[in-house]
Amino acid sequence: MRTIRNLLRVTGAAGIFAAGYFCGALVQPAPADAQVGDLMKKAEGAGGTLGTAAKLGTTITDMQKNVDGLNQNIKVLNEIKTALGG
Repeated sequence: MRTIRNLLRVTGAAGIFAAGYFCGALVQPAPADAQVGDLMKKAEGAGGTLGTAAKLGTTITDMQKNVDGLNQNIKVLNEIKTALGG
């Protein structure tokens, strides 16, 4: 009787864990980029070394987005050049 009770207890705990894991897998949290972006904006307003570092990080991120956009434009221009026989 004691073995059955322990087996039911372990099975119940495993079932609760599995249900929580399954529900957590279904409901995806917000992307980390959005959370980091909010933190960076708050840190920028803090001033001092932390604020300066946050501004630098934001600036580098913005610059990378611009470079990625320019690279995409160059890729499109090369495709057009190839299509025109150039």
